[in-house]
Amino acid sequence: MVAWELIYKTTSYIAEEMGISLKRSAFSPNIRERMDHSCAVANEDGKIVAQAEHIPVHLGSFRVGLEKLLFFIQQNGIAIEEGDIIAVNDPYISGTHLNDIMLLAPVFHHGRLIGYVVNKAHHVDVGGPVPGSINPDAKSIYEEGLIIPPIKLVKKGKIDGEALRFIAENVRTPQSVIADLHAQIAADLVGTVRVKEMIEKYGVENVQNSWEKSIEYSRILSLKQIDSWKKGEASAEDCVELDDRDIAIRANVSISSRGVDIDFSGSSKQVAAPLNAVFGVTFAASSYSVRALLEEDVPTNEGFYSIVNVRAEEGSVLNPRKPAPVSGGNLETSQRIVDTVFKALSYILPEKIPAAGSGTMMNVMLGGYIEGGRSWAYYETIGGGTGARPGKDGVSGVHVNMTNTMNTPIEIAERSYPIIFTEYRIREGSGGKGKYRGGDGIIRAFRVLEPAYLAIIGDRFKRGPYGLWGGGSGKPARVQVVRKSGKIEENGSKFKEMLGEGDEVIIETPGGGGMFSEK
Repeated sequence: MVAWELIYKTTSYIAEEMGISLKRSAFSPNIRERMDHSCAVANEDGKIVAQAEHIPVHLGSFRVGLEKLLFFIQQNGIAIEEGDIIAVNDPYISGTHLNDIMLLAPVFHHGRLIGYVVNKAHHVDVGGPVPGSINPDAKSIYEEGLIIPPIKLVKKGKIDGEALRFIAENVRTPQSVIADLHAQIAADLVGTVRVKEMIEKYGVENVQNSWEKSIEYSRILSLKQIDSWKKGEASAEDCVELDDRDIAIRANVSISSRGVDIDFSGSSKQVAAPLNAVFGVTFAASSYSVRALLEEDVPTNEGFYSIVNVRAEEGSVLNPRKPAPVSGGNLETSQRIVDTVFKALSYILPEKIPAAGSGTMMNVMLGGYIEGGRSWAYYETIGGGTGARPGKDGVSGVHVNMTNTMNTPIEIAERSYPIIFTEYRIREGSGGKGKYRGGDGIIRAFRVLEPAYLAIIGDRFKRGPYGLWGGGSGKPARVQVVRKSGKIEENGSKFKEMLGEGDEVIIETPGGGGMFSEK
């Protein structure tokens, strides 16, 4: 009898190998360099068995996305056969936003469905009115890009050229999208082959039993740790900035021996702006907040996810109805969910919770036309400072909470796009004051060498990330556009505008909050 731990670890490494294959095969710097992708393995019921250490907002959403995708397939009578790969980016099914295209492949053994391998990757452009497709002015999802319902991108091992061409004709960077989709297909094929090899080596019953045991082990271990926590209930509120008003995020968190219950009743209704978070994002951010507090190496699979109960009213900003726009909800609202849940938990578990981190992914979308009309699109997120921790200062210049990407190396960006970077350094002194200081944010600036369209979606511009127990707030974010003429324009957290040749953009991200007063 093979130990279930061996098969579980093998499955985890399969997910990691899928990610390595995707990164190395991808064309766009966003996937190849920033690693804006995630991979997982699920059982025949679509329950997550193992996932790679990739992007938190992707990983937690897999649980919701697979459930909705498999339900859609069943309801529409779609037969999944060996060699098929399903593609979907509809956020109301896949669970994040349109830029994240999800590819699901079944794994069969002698004609019997054993499980699935799945990956998501953030494509720099999926159409719509704004290069990068994350439109600050979107009033509906139809203003954010091409919606791909569940389709067979690969049928019985053969790529559907018509489907691929249809997608390519609706984006600004068809070469990049086609190449990255091929990389995603390759990653699923790697996962399928490796799972089959594992089954051949250990036997199908051993694999399936081990997967079930790993899920149960995760649940038991998660509950055991949570049982050692102080029990209680607490509420907190924070907000996401929208023009001249704030979008309220309210969380009531309850810790019991059965797990953690998070109720977002009282949060704002859905808005006609791209800051709604589909339920997959809300669940991902909520489960991440709990997972970050578990000290032991708990397998992050259905066992853990099952002990986090999340409720968000349908029609709210955290569980909107289609066709509400959602591109920024995946990016900015997800960050605020974590901040709000952590703030509530700080009243119950003060010894475990940090002050607020930078609280924004600081999304930069840039694009234009070069070489006789060929379009280009660039996307990146910029890190900031983490909040101070009990007994330690925060960390400076890192991606915080719901993003787990690398930065785009300046050399790669300058080689690939008509931009040149003028500054990239730590924003010294931006962390909140206190006995333990918040980490500092980042200053990143660039100049465009051709006219370009710029869009920014960020947050924490009006007020900095909160401190805890007398600690000071981190400095708010700031974006300036310095025109070639020397004119300086201050901008808000969400805007789009044209840049002329030689214009410079200076981005300053928030520092984290401090902890305890300095006295």
